[in-house]
Amino acid sequence: MRPLQKKWEIRTANLEKVRDLVAAMGIPAPLAHVLVTRGFNTAEDAAQFLRPRLAELDDPFLLPDMERAVQRIWRAVDAQERITVFGDYDVDGVTAAALMIRVLRALGARVEGFVPDRLEEGYGLSLDAVERCLAGRETQLLVTVDCGTNSVESVAYAQARNVDVVVTDHHEPEELTADAYALINPKLGTSGGPLAGVGVAFKLAHALVLSGSERPGMDHARSVLRSLLDLVALGTVADIVPLVGENRTFVRYGLVQMESTEWVGMKALKEVAGLKGELNTGHLGFQLGPRINASGRIGEPEQAVRLLTTDDLAEAGAIAKLLDRDNQERRAIERKMADEAFEEIDRWFNPEENYGLVVAREGWHPGVVGIVASRVARHYNRPAVIVSIDPDGSARGSCRSIEAFDLLEGLQACSEYLSQFGGHRMAAGLEIAPDALDAFATAFNTAARQALEPVDLSSVQSVDAVVEA
Repeated sequence: MRPLQKKWEIRTANLEKVRDLVAAMGIPAPLAHVLVTRGFNTAEDAAQFLRPRLAELDDPFLLPDMERAVQRIWRAVDAQERITVFGDYDVDGVTAAALMIRVLRALGARVEGFVPDRLEEGYGLSLDAVERCLAGRETQLLVTVDCGTNSVESVAYAQARNVDVVVTDHHEPEELTADAYALINPKLGTSGGPLAGVGVAFKLAHALVLSGSERPGMDHARSVLRSLLDLVALGTVADIVPLVGENRTFVRYGLVQMESTEWVGMKALKEVAGLKGELNTGHLGFQLGPRINASGRIGEPEQAVRLLTTDDLAEAGAIAKLLDRDNQERRAIERKMADEAFEEIDRWFNPEENYGLVVAREGWHPGVVGIVASRVARHYNRPAVIVSIDPDGSARGSCRSIEAFDLLEGLQACSEYLSQFGGHRMAAGLEIAPDALDAFATAFNTAARQALEPVDLSSVQSVDAVVEA
C-alpha cells in the first residue's frame, strides 16, 4: 500500500465566544476553544453536550406515525396477536431487534424475531426475506427495525396477506416510500437529529411505555427499557452516527449500564472479548461490535439476536464463544481480501485520474466486502466499492465513502448499470450483473470526479486547539 500524504488542519474559534464560555462555566480555555470549534457556542449547549441527561430526550411522539404505531402495537398486545420483529444482520439491526423483542415481552406481547440471510436474501426487508419470514408463521403484525422505508413491494406483499407492517428505520427515504401501516423514520419528519436504527427502535419502545403508564406491570417495563440502554449504546456506536444530541445521551448512559449489564448474553460477550471495568466507545466499536457483526457476515445472524435475548446462562456462553470464533475467521478472510484489493489498486492507481475506486473479484466473501471497502476508502481517501462475484453469475458489493461525497447520489448517477442499491450517504450496498462492472466502474469514477475537488481527496487530520506550554 502506498502511504498517502495527510493534511493537517488547525481549526479556529471565535475568541469572544471562548471567553464567554470560560466566564460562564468556569472551564479551562482550551476546553472552551474545543467546544466552540465544534459548534457549542453557548453555556447551555455546552453543558448539554458535557452532561447529557435522559430527562432531556425528545418526546418520541414528535416522530411521524408514532401515535399510529403505538396504538396498533397495543391492540396486538391486548388481543395476543403474534408479532414478528424483523431485524437486520449488522450490529445496529441486531441490537434494535433484541431491544424491541425484550420490550414487547415486558409488555406482555407474543413476539418472536427474524433476521434475513445476508447471502441468500440480501439487505433489509427484501421480498425473499419477507416471504420466508411469513411462511409457516401466524404473524399478524410485522415490526421492522433498521429497515423498510423504501421496501415498497415487500410491505405490499405482507399487507396483502393481512399482516400489518410497522416500519422503524433511519435510512434515506426515496421518492416513493413503503405504504406501511405506520412508517417511523426521523428523516421523514422535522424533529431531532440523526439516529441509528436502534435509536429509532428505542423511541418506539419509549412511546409504548409512556402511553401505557396506567397499565398494570409498567414499572417492570420501564425498568427493562432503562436496562436496555447498553444495547442502544452498542448499536449507536457501531453504526457510526454522530455522538451528539440524543445519541450522546444514549451512549453516555449505555456505557454505564453495560458495566453492570443485566443481560447474560452481554456478560458472555464481554467475557470472550476480555472486557472488565470501565468501558468506552472504542470497546464497543472495535471489540464487541465486530463479534456481533461476524454472525451476519459469515455465520448465522439469528444467533446474535438469540445471544441478546436469552436468559439462559449456558446458551449465552455457547453463542458468545461461537461469535468469537466467527470473528477470528472473519479477520483472517478480511486480511486476505484486503491484501488482494490493495495489490490490485496499486497496479493502476493514479491520484489525478481515479476519484472513485471499484474492485471486483470472484471468490471474495460477500459478507466481508463492507469491511474491506472501509479500509480502501480510508487509505486512499476516496469512495470505494468492493464487489464479490458469485460463480452463479450474480455480484454483490459494499460501498464506503468520504465526507465530501454522497454515495447515494453517486450510485443514482450510475443506476442504469445496477440491479438494485440502497443505504446511507457514507455506506451503501448494491447488486450488479458481472458484465456491467466495467461500465459501472467508469461511471462511478466519473460521478466521483464531477462531485469532488482535488482538495477533498487529501486525508485531513483536524486539530481542535493548540496548547502551548
